[in-house]
Amino acid sequence: MTDPANSFLRLQARTRRFTLGAPKGFRVSPDHTRVLFLRSETGTDPRNSLWSLDVASGTESKLVDAVELLPGEEELPPEERARRERSRETSGGVVGYTVDDEFSVAAFSLSGKLYTLDLATGEVTKRVDGAVIDPRPNPTGTHVAYVRDRRLRVVDLATGEDSEIVGEDGDEIAWGLAEFIAGEEMDRSNGYWWSPDGLSLLVERYDRTPVPRWTIADPVNPDQPANVVAYPAAGVPNVEVSLAILGLDGAHVDVQRGDWEYLASVHWSAGGPPLLAVQSRDQRRKQILAVDPADGSVTTLHTETDPVWIDLVPGVPAWTAGGRLVDVRASEGSHRLTIDGTAVTEPGLQVRSVVAVGNEVLFSASEQDPTQIHVYRTEGDAVRRLSGTDGVHAGAGSAELTVLSSWSLTHNGPEVTVLDDGKPVAGISSSTVDPGLVLNLKWLTLGERGLRAALLLPTGYDPADGKLPVLLDPYGGPHAQRVLQSRNAFLVPQWLADQGFAVLVADGRGTPGRGPAWEQEIAGKLAEVTLADQVDALHAVAATRPELDLERVAIRGWSYGGYLSALAVLRRPDVFHAGIAGAPVTDWSLYDTHYTERYLGTPQDEPESYRHNSLIADAGELSRALLIVHGLADDNVFVAHSLRLSSALLAAGKAHTFLPLAGATHMTPQAEEVAENLMRVQVEWIKTELAAHAQKGRS
Repeated sequence: MTDPANSFLRLQARTRRFTLGAPKGFRVSPDHTRVLFLRSETGTDPRNSLWSLDVASGTESKLVDAVELLPGEEELPPEERARRERSRETSGGVVGYTVDDEFSVAAFSLSGKLYTLDLATGEVTKRVDGAVIDPRPNPTGTHVAYVRDRRLRVVDLATGEDSEIVGEDGDEIAWGLAEFIAGEEMDRSNGYWWSPDGLSLLVERYDRTPVPRWTIADPVNPDQPANVVAYPAAGVPNVEVSLAILGLDGAHVDVQRGDWEYLASVHWSAGGPPLLAVQSRDQRRKQILAVDPADGSVTTLHTETDPVWIDLVPGVPAWTAGGRLVDVRASEGSHRLTIDGTAVTEPGLQVRSVVAVGNEVLFSASEQDPTQIHVYRTEGDAVRRLSGTDGVHAGAGSAELTVLSSWSLTHNGPEVTVLDDGKPVAGISSSTVDPGLVLNLKWLTLGERGLRAALLLPTGYDPADGKLPVLLDPYGGPHAQRVLQSRNAFLVPQWLADQGFAVLVADGRGTPGRGPAWEQEIAGKLAEVTLADQVDALHAVAATRPELDLERVAIRGWSYGGYLSALAVLRRPDVFHAGIAGAPVTDWSLYDTHYTERYLGTPQDEPESYRHNSLIADAGELSRALLIVHGLADDNVFVAHSLRLSSALLAAGKAHTFLPLAGATHMTPQAEEVAENLMRVQVEWIKTELAAHAQKGRS
């Protein structure tokens, strides 16, 4: 008999989806002799420690023991909790660290305290006690900057002097922190950047005064005060963002502010002046600006426009060591790497991210198969692929000494290899837990659009056993993929299949890896296009797989997948007989500016688009079973979304089930018992509703 405490579902929660114990956060020394990285002690320990690999010998040594430094529970400042929510960080201990250019000092925070590590002696020193956010040493290793109480401060490592560089009174203005939209939608978590000489900083100032206030109450603990947050919903003012260059000597130079709305990314290196990537409010214009540190004036280096929108690619713009401008731009149907305006990748290679820029460029991309991501480097104006096996690969370090993390369908967790000029020279061990599942997976390309999909059947299933009810398990929206050649991507779908379902996971139009045109097909038509692709995928599979019972079809999902699930039972009851909507966006006017306006414009300019793509107006059409699940502490997709849909359904006399999750944010619950029981409740609910539908059909 299986021990309930060690069931797959509890193990998944305990291991943070089987990611604990995997090395991450790699940094390569300039002489290529050492690699620093983070890893927890075991696959069930959520506390990361800082480790070092000696490349020549392959020896790993622990530099910072998180358990030794902090044997008890962490106490995090609210801003740090928010940063982790934005990045979906579920581990603890040392979750991030930075080093100076010469690898002499590393800085990190633990439970809000600032520590430095002398990389020559191994000595760990506590520098600041409490409420520290985002500590980073300057490139020369003489000072460490950090944020506390929304003020930027700097510690002189030689004297220990801790001084405020800039700050303002009140709760509305912050210096040195990334605003909500940057962290949630633009993949930017930093709010300040050191100059190459280590004597000044380029610092973000944000003012959230214009942003409406939304309230997150805790109805489980009514004696606790509500959390009031500034939330930039579609069509309302954003946080006001500006920049200044601040010297350690007290100098203050404001950076010239143009008519841009969004500060997408910042780069400052010895290769050239500070670079800004900025976007207009409608995201149809992106500019690369160079900042003069002496007077704060800006020069436009490049302007890119698109009638639909321009995608942001992580890691650009940046300077090479020789002063050449690296960017990713759309041309000939592809996201292409450019150097000084010239494309160095061929059409058909879709660049996903730029990992590192030095003498050469390290980047990730997909070729003809979007289910695989590979790592590449430039060699002058040529490109060479570094990852050799099928799967999903991530790079770190530099083009010369690369740390390659490889995930595939053939093994659990990542295999981590250090490459010297593309040749393996060392490995880094992983201690992830084996989930104990055997994948029964069919890899599919479906229909005239070539939708990538995976079908999972119960382990040991024989068609003679009879037809299977079908469960669609999509995300289905932009900026995320579910169908990737990695075992870890299909662990939950396989567990669901083993409960007696044929589970279909499909990526439709709007998902990354297939070029700008594919991604832009959802413009103004989120509901229409993404739902149509799920239906098409289902019918295409069923045409060749008679074991799928189309009279018993359910769909479940979280976030955009939750929206898609509710949409499915509301608009296609002829196809879907039950749906579980987890944390769904039900009214797009309640979701954030940068994401929503990219696809739908503003509610003021496109009211019909908002009505057509939202769920509230369709409440009266519900004729199938619907279970809504939502965390009450969600500050991304507020529980108001589900409450408004539930209210509209009740007003229309439509039966449904609503399950609130006390204390849960937008991330699914991590407590083992809750995570297990939430999934089991969903499975039993689906089985009950599909059985009732089938019985009704027979009567």
